[in-house]
Amino acid sequence: MSERVVELASVDETRARGKRLGALLQGGDYLALIGPLGAGKTEITRAICEGLAVPLEQVSSPSFAIVATYSGGRVPLLHADLYRVGDVDELYATGYFDLLGPTAAAIVEWADLVPDAIPPDHLRLELEIAGPDARRLHAIASGKRAEKLLSDWLSV
Repeated sequence: MSERVVELASVDETRARGKRLGALLQGGDYLALIGPLGAGKTEITRAICEGLAVPLEQVSSPSFAIVATYSGGRVPLLHADLYRVGDVDELYATGYFDLLGPTAAAIVEWADLVPDAIPPDHLRLELEIAGPDARRLHAIASGKRAEKLLSDWLSV
């Protein structure tokens, strides 16, 4: 497991980091986004989608639908928001686990609310508010693929 902390001074810097991460995503990658309301989870998700070449008109917060799938990018993308999910059994009913796999990447907001849904190999992105537009990003890699993704992403 390795961890890196990145200071993001502006929304533009957050978006640039997100786009870079999206450009590196492959099928099977799992991003667990964690942070309070207003920390920038949806903003970085949109930037990751842009880097993955997902048409932005497809991208919206799946707060009420729980799970959305996006096509048209380099790889299919599962985007989930677990804010309203009570437990792993409730999540099973959404079809979430059927959508995870080696062909699609996944971005899961509020992943910490259902920790049993996080696979062993994942990149955890914890966002915290550091100022009006500034954010502090704690990136924690668990697993071989996530370690490589973290290294490639933040090496520039």
